[in-house]
Amino acid sequence: MQMDLSQIGQNLGLISVGIIWMMIHITIILLVARMIRAPFFYVAVGSMANVGGAASAPVIASAFAPGLAPVGVLLAVLGYAIGTYGALICAYLMHMVAG
Repeated sequence: MQMDLSQIGQNLGLISVGIIWMMIHITIILLVARMIRAPFFYVAVGSMANVGGAASAPVIASAFAPGLAPVGVLLAVLGYAIGTYGALICAYLMHMVAG
Protein backbone atom coordinates (compact mmCIF):
# COMPACT_ATOMS: atom_id res chain seq x y z
CA MET A 1 0.00 0.00 0.00
CA GLN A 2 2.99 2.31 0.49
CA MET A 3 1.21 4.50 3.04
CA ASP A 4 3.16 7.19 4.80
CA LEU A 5 1.55 7.52 8.22
CA SER A 6 3.70 10.53 9.06
CA GLN A 7 1.53 12.54 6.65
CA ILE A 8 -1.68 12.08 8.66
CA GLY A 9 -1.37 15.52 10.22
CA GLN A 10 -1.18 17.22 6.82
CA ASN A 11 -4.94 17.13 6.25
CA LEU A 12 -6.81 17.05 9.53
CA GLY A 13 -10.03 17.94 7.73
CA LEU A 14 -10.32 14.43 6.33
CA ILE A 15 -9.80 12.92 9.77
CA SER A 16 -12.46 15.22 11.21
CA VAL A 17 -14.93 14.09 8.53
CA GLY A 18 -14.31 10.48 9.56
CA ILE A 19 -14.81 11.31 13.24
CA ILE A 20 -18.01 13.23 12.50
CA TRP A 21 -19.28 10.34 10.37
CA MET A 22 -18.66 7.84 13.18
CA MET A 23 -20.42 10.13 15.66
CA ILE A 24 -23.43 10.26 13.34
CA HIS A 25 -23.30 6.45 13.15
CA ILE A 26 -23.20 6.06 16.94
CA THR A 27 -25.99 8.59 17.46
CA ILE A 28 -28.31 6.99 14.92
CA ILE A 29 -27.65 3.45 16.15
CA LEU A 30 -28.31 4.37 19.79
CA LEU A 31 -31.37 6.53 19.07
CA VAL A 32 -33.04 3.91 16.89
CA ALA A 33 -32.20 1.16 19.40
CA ARG A 34 -33.77 3.22 22.17
CA MET A 35 -36.87 4.04 20.13
CA ILE A 36 -37.58 0.42 19.22
CA ARG A 37 -36.30 -0.90 22.57
CA ALA A 38 -33.85 -3.23 20.87
CA PRO A 39 -31.67 -5.53 22.96
CA PHE A 40 -27.96 -4.78 23.11
CA PHE A 41 -27.36 -7.73 20.79
CA TYR A 42 -28.98 -5.90 17.89
CA VAL A 43 -27.11 -2.70 18.66
CA ALA A 44 -23.72 -4.45 18.62
CA VAL A 45 -24.41 -6.61 15.58
CA GLY A 46 -26.09 -3.79 13.67
CA SER A 47 -23.20 -1.45 14.29
CA MET A 48 -20.65 -4.07 13.30
CA ALA A 49 -22.68 -4.93 10.19
CA ASN A 50 -22.54 -1.29 9.09
CA VAL A 51 -18.89 -0.75 9.91
CA GLY A 52 -17.29 -4.15 9.42
CA GLY A 53 -19.67 -5.81 6.99
CA ALA A 54 -20.35 -9.47 6.37
CA ALA A 55 -16.95 -10.57 7.62
CA SER A 56 -17.38 -9.33 11.19
CA ALA A 57 -21.13 -9.18 11.90
CA PRO A 58 -21.64 -12.98 12.07
CA VAL A 59 -18.64 -13.23 14.41
CA ILE A 60 -20.17 -10.71 16.81
CA ALA A 61 -23.57 -12.42 16.53
CA SER A 62 -21.97 -15.80 17.28
CA ALA A 63 -20.33 -14.33 20.37
CA PHE A 64 -23.80 -13.73 21.83
CA ALA A 65 -25.24 -17.09 20.69
CA PRO A 66 -23.90 -19.43 17.96
CA GLY A 67 -27.34 -19.84 16.40
CA LEU A 68 -27.57 -16.11 15.69
CA ALA A 69 -24.86 -16.01 13.01
CA PRO A 70 -27.49 -15.86 10.20
CA VAL A 71 -28.92 -12.73 11.83
CA GLY A 72 -25.46 -11.18 11.55
CA VAL A 73 -25.30 -12.07 7.87
CA LEU A 74 -28.73 -10.53 7.20
CA LEU A 75 -27.82 -7.35 9.05
CA ALA A 76 -24.53 -7.19 7.14
CA VAL A 77 -26.30 -7.43 3.78
CA LEU A 78 -28.66 -4.65 4.85
CA GLY A 79 -25.62 -2.68 6.02
CA TYR A 80 -24.02 -3.09 2.59
CA ALA A 81 -27.16 -1.78 0.90
CA ILE A 82 -27.45 1.28 3.14
CA GLY A 83 -23.69 1.75 3.52
CA THR A 84 -23.17 2.23 -0.18
CA TYR A 85 -25.13 5.46 -0.08
CA GLY A 86 -23.40 6.52 3.14
CA ALA A 87 -20.01 5.95 1.52
CA LEU A 88 -20.98 8.07 -1.47
CA ILE A 89 -22.02 10.92 0.85
CA CYS A 90 -18.80 10.54 2.85
CA ALA A 91 -16.71 10.59 -0.33
CA TYR A 92 -18.49 13.77 -1.45
CA LEU A 93 -17.85 15.42 1.94
CA MET A 94 -14.19 14.42 1.85
CA HIS A 95 -13.88 15.84 -1.67
CA MET A 96 -15.34 19.12 -0.42
CA VAL A 97 -12.90 19.26 2.51
CA ALA A 98 -9.89 18.41 0.35
CA GLY A 99 -10.67 21.31 -1.94
